[in-house]
Amino acid sequence: MPPNTTASSGQKPGKSGRKKGRKARLIVLFLVLAIIGGVAYGAYWSISTVRASFPQTKGSITLEGLSGPVDVKRDGYGIPQIYAASDEDLFMAQGYVQAQDRFYEMDVRRHMTSGRLSEMFGKSLVDEDEFLRTLGWDRVAKKEYDTKLSASTKKYLQAYAKGVNAYLDGKDGKEISLEYAALGFVNDYKPQQWTPVDSVSWLKAMAWDLRGNMEDEVDRALMTSRLGPKQIKDLYPDYPYSRNKAIVQEGQYDELTKTFEQGSGTSGTGTGTAAGTGTGTGTSTSGTTGTASASGTTALTSQLSGLYGLLEDLPAAVGVNGNGIGSNSWVVGGSHTITGKPLLANDPHLSASLPSVWYQMGLHCRTVSSKCQYDVSGYTFAGMPGVVIGHNQDISWGMTNSGVDVTDLYLEKLSSNGYLYDDKVKPFTTREETIKVAGGESKTIVVRETNNGPLLSDRNDELVKVGKKATVDTAAPDRGDGYGISLRWTALDPGTSMDAVFAMDKATNWNDFRAAAALFDVPSQNLVYADTEDHIGYTLPGKIPTRAQGVDGSIPQPGWDSKYRWTGYIPQDQLPYEYDPARGYIVTANQAVIDKDKYPYTLTTDWGYGARSQRITDLIKSKIDDGGKISTDDMRQMQLDNSSEIAKLLVPKLLKIDIEDKDVREAQKLLEGWDYTQDADSAAAAYFNSVWRNILKLAFGNKLPKELRVKGQCLWVEPVNTTGPADETENVRECGQRDADQAQPDGGDRWFEVVRNLMEDENSDWWKTPAGVGDRPKAENRDQLFKRAMIDARWELTAKLGKDIDTWSWGRLHRLFLKNQTLGTEGPGIVRYALNRGPWKLSGGEATVNATGWNAAGGYGVIWVPSMRMVVNLGDLDKSKWINLTGASGHAYSAHYTDQTSKWVKGELLDWSFSKDAVDKNTSDTLVLKP
Repeated sequence: MPPNTTASSGQKPGKSGRKKGRKARLIVLFLVLAIIGGVAYGAYWSISTVRASFPQTKGSITLEGLSGPVDVKRDGYGIPQIYAASDEDLFMAQGYVQAQDRFYEMDVRRHMTSGRLSEMFGKSLVDEDEFLRTLGWDRVAKKEYDTKLSASTKKYLQAYAKGVNAYLDGKDGKEISLEYAALGFVNDYKPQQWTPVDSVSWLKAMAWDLRGNMEDEVDRALMTSRLGPKQIKDLYPDYPYSRNKAIVQEGQYDELTKTFEQGSGTSGTGTGTAAGTGTGTGTSTSGTTGTASASGTTALTSQLSGLYGLLEDLPAAVGVNGNGIGSNSWVVGGSHTITGKPLLANDPHLSASLPSVWYQMGLHCRTVSSKCQYDVSGYTFAGMPGVVIGHNQDISWGMTNSGVDVTDLYLEKLSSNGYLYDDKVKPFTTREETIKVAGGESKTIVVRETNNGPLLSDRNDELVKVGKKATVDTAAPDRGDGYGISLRWTALDPGTSMDAVFAMDKATNWNDFRAAAALFDVPSQNLVYADTEDHIGYTLPGKIPTRAQGVDGSIPQPGWDSKYRWTGYIPQDQLPYEYDPARGYIVTANQAVIDKDKYPYTLTTDWGYGARSQRITDLIKSKIDDGGKISTDDMRQMQLDNSSEIAKLLVPKLLKIDIEDKDVREAQKLLEGWDYTQDADSAAAAYFNSVWRNILKLAFGNKLPKELRVKGQCLWVEPVNTTGPADETENVRECGQRDADQAQPDGGDRWFEVVRNLMEDENSDWWKTPAGVGDRPKAENRDQLFKRAMIDARWELTAKLGKDIDTWSWGRLHRLFLKNQTLGTEGPGIVRYALNRGPWKLSGGEATVNATGWNAAGGYGVIWVPSMRMVVNLGDLDKSKWINLTGASGHAYSAHYTDQTSKWVKGELLDWSFSKDAVDKNTSDTLVLKP
């Protein structure tokens, strides 16, 4: 067990146990700080600060603005259930309680979304603030609040903000959180009042991390500096529809298909036009996944690498900056369950953070009425009212990222007067932004926008050189000093997603839910549904753009030509859905939503490839086909499935390789009889994943341009496009430029498909690789490369785990560290020690149902995880189960900082009380908020 975590036995911690645990943690902090900072000062700073910031969870507190008393009941894990008599009181109390546990996290988030991190942390974050100001999330959120959101939503946001500010009233930083005390040593930052727009802005951060294929657009363009079109196509294979089923198989798109097949091959008119496009008709054509014009869409190399550097440096809000984002969610109808009512499971895969991005909570009206409409429980975001994923008394819902393409990068021809558009120069839209810097001088920047969106290239010197290497056709404007890069993104238009949260929370049936989902414009999510009347469903909401024929958004487009603009949006009533399919279950795990040949719109060209979704489907079918009924625990066990799909493909081949070296042969034997399960204690899983990593490196990684490879990993490579004398074409040393957790090949299920497609072509050029250092042999075919990978893996693990394979285990390589996302990564060592936790040895892996993600290019460490797990039992909501990655509290030495983590690691779930009787039975502390 990692240091400073609370053991979890399944019983609620007793009062004496909690006191002893708290005292022990205070002593540890006292000793550390006393040694570092002096006994007297260390004693004051540790004991007084830690105790001062812990929330009051018993007794009563008077809050001005409440209309009546509110009960806050916390269980043994500190999870609150709030009971009120009006909507406003309910959401005011939610703001107060979340601020008690998580205000520092909330404060950092709002500074991120508004591009004001430098106000808290100084000049090191000015570049990030410049980029975030250029995107303008807070400006869009303000427009949403002013012009788009309903009166009731505004009322709830105002009540929530009032609750947060009631908590802040009269408190200085150290009374709020330990981190403010640490910040106090370097600047005089003081928390400011919360506003409703702060809550709305968080949805923009969520949308950014779930935005779709922007990195794929960049990567494909970067690849053109070293790879040809056929090679790039090899690395982005078509989705395997025949093997990995799409989500919607019996749904609404069938009706569209008939219209599409019998008509002219075009879709209907969109529900609106893309901003700045005039009256666009929303016309699209099936199969528009071909290559767009070569005009400005190929090698942007160093320029796009600069953009990727900016994306890497941004703090991840809920994910890994758009890469590797995934989730599992599925629902099984009552005909296949023990209870006779649906079961719904969800586990969103997001970057590991401390505290977890999720906050568990129940929001209960004492009596549901027009005055008080909510009785809902589930996972919330600290800083935002309502419940995002969970259930109410009638329905339950879960989410996975749909991956639909809602972003496009555009090349822009710039001049001092503006930008070129259809042979005319149009003036920029500009604004000035002043960035305040803790401990330094403020900085003013000018943000320029084209009719496509903000110019990201203004924020990075490399992006200014756009035209230096871009390949353009004769129709393109003269590149001059280069092209700029702008971003078109649906989330930069005001929307109604905040309305959707409240509407889903009080929906009572499928029609209510569909209407609520239609308001959820960004980010576009796969929504699964179940209700207590034994109905199940799926719907794809979202503001999803349509593009002209021949344009699919897969690569950067020429912004100077109007035919590459968005033409509108897919009408909401033509987005795919399913309701009570005959098969009796629905699985979503980031696979294709629909078969592209049966739907008239292009949603994206970059789906997940379906390894997880098909495994979940197979697990459900195997249970059903055997005549069994699925239980809540069966759903939990499915969430923990560690089976490796790529191992099933490769291991039989690896076992046939003739290995002479006895040490390598010893490692090869680990794979004999292995069941392909990646348990933490498995030596076979450790060796196989090392072999897989080395296969990817030898076959693909070493052949990618430096902009995609890991920083510091250097190779001697042939120069590109050199036509000079022989002495000028000698190999050159190139070093990778990308952070380890963002580099390629990352080893996900796209790479599964790449390798699967090449398996029968044993002499493909991809399998050829030169000799390595020492006696590492070169490879001329598939089996020779596999042999080389097995040799390299043996000696890599010898270096990492020791020569004795009996001591090897996957968990020793595959470890999770939980880090505070600000001071835990950038603060002084003593602060990081106080705030961070870990490591834990994990099972699971990349593209596995138990998706503990790692990047094969960078190493084996865990970079994203099932950020929570839940199973909702619609037959008896009190028998539902849930777990969070960390705990309810954001206070580093609270008993609830990481008290769920050890159970999460083991795959255990906590009881999820919903009814008043069940909540009362499990209540440990009660706080009454009085008017």
